[in-house]
Amino acid sequence: MRVRAGILLALAPFLIGAAAPRLVPDISARSISIRYSFTGAQLLLFGAILYPGGRTPADNPDIAVVLKGPVEPILVREKQKIAGIWMNADSHRFQSAPGFYAIAASKPIKELVDERTAAIYELGLSGLQLSSGGGALPDKERRFEAGLLDLRTREGLYSEAPGGVEISEGVLYRARITIPSQVPVGTYTAETFLIENGRVIAAATRDIEIGKSGFERFVALAANRHGFFYGLAAVLLSLGMGWAAAWLFARRSGL
Repeated sequence: MRVRAGILLALAPFLIGAAAPRLVPDISARSISIRYSFTGAQLLLFGAILYPGGRTPADNPDIAVVLKGPVEPILVREKQKIAGIWMNADSHRFQSAPGFYAIAASKPIKELVDERTAAIYELGLSGLQLSSGGGALPDKERRFEAGLLDLRTREGLYSEAPGGVEISEGVLYRARITIPSQVPVGTYTAETFLIENGRVIAAATRDIEIGKSGFERFVALAANRHGFFYGLAAVLLSLGMGWAAAWLFARRSGL
């Protein structure tokens, strides 16, 4: 009996892992190309929940889908009206902040997990972990964090969609996330979380590439690889366009 008990204890982690459900996610597009005519896109994130033994859940599960990236440093400036003129009065630097963040969930995040779990998995804007540059007072950090979240929400770069995940028969799920036209290029991560009784019991990720193509890609590569010549060409182009505009204006004026 002792030998059997020892074997069961040794196999317990594997048995528990085998009994846990598994997520099988997919995305409607693994890459998005940004051209001059790009006005945004809509991404479909879908998949299935696989339960051990092919069973179905007794209760409807909850799903949260997060799309975020790329992480980048950002300087946030605060403007104030001084002597009737709006001026930059203060600033704060964040070492890392996602250029884009969107979450869709079957319920509001507050109904799914507590604040600690939301912070661990970065579920919801209130749980988003923004790496501050340090050296600032806590009140100032909170003020600038709120300002950054508000700014990017108004720009369409940060969003929350409670009730944005549809679940069919407790097995199939899908969510739609809108990609705005001004989205930054880079590698994005689509994370899917299966939540039960306030705990994340399964998770899966997929990567998405958003990049420029065509003439936009050529310009971006030229700016990165040949900064001096790109800047010189931009200056010469501006001077040429200015001279051409002045010449046309003089001809129409009869000078």
